[in-house]
Order: sequence, then structure tokens, then C-alpha cells
Amino acid sequence: QVQLVESGGGLVQPGGSLRLSCAASGSILSIYAMGWYRQVPGRQRELVATVTSSSIINYVDSVKGRFTISRDNAKNTVTLQMNSLKPEDTAVYYCNAGIRSSSRAGYFEVWGQGTLVTVSS
Repeated sequence: QVQLVESGGGLVQPGGSLRLSCAASGSILSIYAMGWYRQVPGRQRELVATVTSSSIINYVDSVKGRFTISRDNAKNTVTLQMNSLKPEDTAVYYCNAGIRSSSRAGYFEVWGQGTLVTVSS
């Protein structure tokens, strides 16, 4: 059993900042990549930012220069610092991790429950 728990969502004014955090716990052998995706109702979930265990980072173009992803491999946590937020950033943000676990064979993805980010004046 592996789970991801997100925190940090909320309501913020345009131009403001939020910090999302995600912690993985359970029977974890290793985590290759951790990251954040977001979804608006009626639209497909999209990648926001990911970081691998070797610190390879990928951002969607729309957040480059505004968001920063960081990871603590020892603690199995990932953080998304979101600055200069725009109304278009409003979405449910989901933590994601690619994991090898002692309780499940192979390499698989785990998703958090999501945390709502609302950017509005």
C-alpha cells in the first residue's frame, strides 16, 4: 500500500503565491519521478511539473518561470512553489509518483486525492 497526500491548496488572488506539498508513504522501495498534474472539470488532466530522482525537471510551458518544483528524495516529498498565479491556473492539482513497492510487483503510478487551487479576485 502506497499513498500520496497533498496539501497547500486554497484560494489566492491573481499574482499571489501558493505552495503545494505532497508526501508519499507506505511500502516504498523506490520512486523514480514525482510531480504535479492539474485538471479542470470537463478537460483532460495535464502535466504541470515533474522531477525525477536524478533531478531532471520538466514544466508545462504555461508555468515556466512562475512555478518551481523541488523534491526531497530522502523524505519522499515533492513541493510545487507557485508564484504569479493566474486565473487560468485554477484547477485541482494532483500529486503523482512512479513507484516500486514491496506490496505490488513492477513499477506503477500512484495518484493523490487532489487539492483545489482557486485563483480569483
